[in-house]
Amino acid sequence: MITWMQKHKKWLVITIWISTIAFVGAGFVGWGSYDLGKQSGAVAVVGEREISSDEHQREYSALYRQYASIFGQQFNDEMAKTLKLSDAALRMAIQKNLILSYADGLGLAATKEEVLKELLSMNAFFKAGKFDKNTYVDVLAQNRTTPTIFEASIKRNILLQKVENLFRLKTSDAQINNVSSLMFLEDNINIEVLNVNNVALDLDIKKVEEFWNKNKFDYLSAQAYDVSMTKTPLVNKNYSEDTLKKEFEVTKYDFKKEDGKLKSFEEARKDVIRALNIKATKKIALKNYLKMKKSKAALKETRVLSEDTLDYSSENITKLKAAAVGEYIKPFLNKNDYIAIKINKKIAPEPLSFEAAKAKVTPVYIQQEKKNLLNKLADDSLVDFKGKNIGFVSRTDVNKIKELSAQEAGQFLSQLFMQKKQKGKIDLGSKIVLYSINDARLVKADEAKKQSVRNSIESLLDNELMNNFVLELEKIYEVRSALNTTTNNN
Repeated sequence: MITWMQKHKKWLVITIWISTIAFVGAGFVGWGSYDLGKQSGAVAVVGEREISSDEHQREYSALYRQYASIFGQQFNDEMAKTLKLSDAALRMAIQKNLILSYADGLGLAATKEEVLKELLSMNAFFKAGKFDKNTYVDVLAQNRTTPTIFEASIKRNILLQKVENLFRLKTSDAQINNVSSLMFLEDNINIEVLNVNNVALDLDIKKVEEFWNKNKFDYLSAQAYDVSMTKTPLVNKNYSEDTLKKEFEVTKYDFKKEDGKLKSFEEARKDVIRALNIKATKKIALKNYLKMKKSKAALKETRVLSEDTLDYSSENITKLKAAAVGEYIKPFLNKNDYIAIKINKKIAPEPLSFEAAKAKVTPVYIQQEKKNLLNKLADDSLVDFKGKNIGFVSRTDVNKIKELSAQEAGQFLSQLFMQKKQKGKIDLGSKIVLYSINDARLVKADEAKKQSVRNSIESLLDNELMNNFVLELEKIYEVRSALNTTTNNN
């Protein structure tokens, strides 16, 4: 998912994103909090406008909600860091302030009446069916902001909308009718679905070995390390009730039940004892480590560690990777032992033998060979292809093709209406669909479909125009960023 999100980042991060309205409309759900430092500090300057940490935070929260609404619970803080969402939020704020600087130059402004109109449209501030000032102030206070700051952000969004409206493009009815005719075209087709799972293959182990020999560098051993190591098992001490309770008071927030609630002292007793044993063992392990490092004494055990079989945490594997030959790694906890390591040698990955690689190579070979046979079957079948007639289909008729899932049918139909040949094949990966187009007809689109087409076209045109507009504004207004981030970053 991360790879897909990085690839489609430009689509996900819409240039003109009205974050304040989304912020209020979401009921002030505090998703995506990011430590941006002092609230009043400026993180960037665009022309004469400063971008505060508070503004940066609002953009971050808005983008976080946008991703979370698409990907649900799969999206989290760790993914946000991987995608550098904080940098994207700053670029968003810079883009908006470029447009606002342009608005300043035109003399545009947001009136009190316009701000009031926006406030009166936000249900978060309603009580008994109407806007309530006390509720307004209370809700803002609960979300660590004030009417002054909030209304300033509304003014910025009103100005953004005004500038965007200056460049909004309109499409004619004739254009929409022409595009709608193409979008809602229907074809009468015959089809046959060929499935790779129905292809028989006589497995020849010699051919599998030949395949491995040509692709052996795709099947490498894992990175390995020749190390010396010593283990210090966890001690098992008896502690007084007073010691246990004192430790619990200091560390009680570390002990939680599955539902997230804190454990009571009795519920956490075993955890507290283990925590004290870990502390005591760590002291012993560190003393031994320092003695060995100072005296250059040999560690107790020598062995080869392979990355693909290690049961260490990702943090400790990272330490292993980063360590130089001859370097000692401080003791770290792994299950019930503290482990200290010295790197003797790093063993680079190398091609596995055929016997070692066979379990991985064989299914890849089978998949490739069966796909080759499927393609040959498709080409041979096309010569005298007749297939089954399923009548007229449009781009949205995914339920008419029973042999395909809805996703596969959507992919097939999307490609079908781009084909130039009257007869051919469409590859869906594990399936190939043979098709023959018998007839085509134009279907009159209803007003709902036309409006959908109009909205899509105008949105695409507006976004492209505004993106180009922002690029031109970058040449006019100086941008200085405390995070060394520019609006041109991908």
